[in-house]
Amino acid sequence: MQHKVRVWDLPTRLFHWFLAATVVALVITAKVGGNAMQWHLRLGHVMLALLLFRLVWGVVGGHWSRFASFVHSPTRLWRHLRGQASEETAGHSPLGALSVFALLAVLLAQVGSGLLSDDEISFSGPLVRFVSGEWVGLATWFHSDLGQYLLIGLVALHLLAIGYYVLVRRRTLVRPMLHGDKLLTRQAPASRDDVAARTGAAVVAVLSAALAWWISGLGAG
Repeated sequence: MQHKVRVWDLPTRLFHWFLAATVVALVITAKVGGNAMQWHLRLGHVMLALLLFRLVWGVVGGHWSRFASFVHSPTRLWRHLRGQASEETAGHSPLGALSVFALLAVLLAQVGSGLLSDDEISFSGPLVRFVSGEWVGLATWFHSDLGQYLLIGLVALHLLAIGYYVLVRRRTLVRPMLHGDKLLTRQAPASRDDVAARTGAAVVAVLSAALAWWISGLGAG
């Protein structure tokens, strides 16, 4: 018997697709350069707002969106890697949870280093004036060299994992991120996704956007 469970609440799904679109746009504007760098800067502030939202939602959001649900024991991770997992996972698998943490960490590092970067031509982060030239140089190097390739690599691995699950495991990871539900062979807790939860998420989103906007204006102070 299969059980239909709401795994991904609407705020998490919207975050996921906005994040994907913003990452693509950031990579494109960075590669184009020139006048596109102004859009790159604006999109960086959008990414900051998204990440701030996700950090908060990872604490107060739906059950499977909370970071607490991402924590798996080393034994379970090892069994998962060896294909010996005895039960299906409603939320992220042990390896999937690690990939989410890694992606969020790299995105935070990219946004943080972008706020401190200065290409000495047309791009200067809003926090440059608050740190020494040595830190600006280090942040600029990370943001333009190491960080972007770490991000592209993680995104590529993410897409390969989706392809593996679809083609080999015959399980789709995309559809649940569209409508929120999964069909499971066992009962599992459902993520809260009612009007109150969505209203709370909207408040968090507005506050996150406001904080990102305030940070973006520090460079003009």
